[in-house]
Amino acid sequence: MAVAMTARNRWHDAEELRWAVRHWATKIGVRTPQIHLRGMRTKWASLSTVGRLTLNTELLDLPRDLGEFVIVHELVHLLAPNHGKVFKSFMHAYLPDWDKREEELQKLSVGEFTLESKHGGGRVRRVGQRR
Repeated sequence: MAVAMTARNRWHDAEELRWAVRHWATKIGVRTPQIHLRGMRTKWASLSTVGRLTLNTELLDLPRDLGEFVIVHELVHLLAPNHGKVFKSFMHAYLPDWDKREEELQKLSVGEFTLESKHGGGRVRRVGQRR
């Protein structure tokens, strides 16, 4: 799945990333969270219990399909707070190749970044951590 970065498969700017969040929230059928972008040292994204989605600005340097994986992953936590069967069913429904995207993201991040969610009361397994 490793793809050379081209203008077609990369994010144009932060507004396009925000648009993708709104698009996926509508498609998934969840309320669009407050969207914030900032540099994060150890996470690709986090979702608070009050509906604030914070995205790492380094997502802008990733291919779109990996950024979409991060977005969909976090939004699905609004439907399923942990990474159980229900969560995986939603991920397969919205991104049938989500596991390949997760694998590719892990290769790129070499365990430096994780996905974080405070929704559902507590931490659950994140990208780069063992199951």
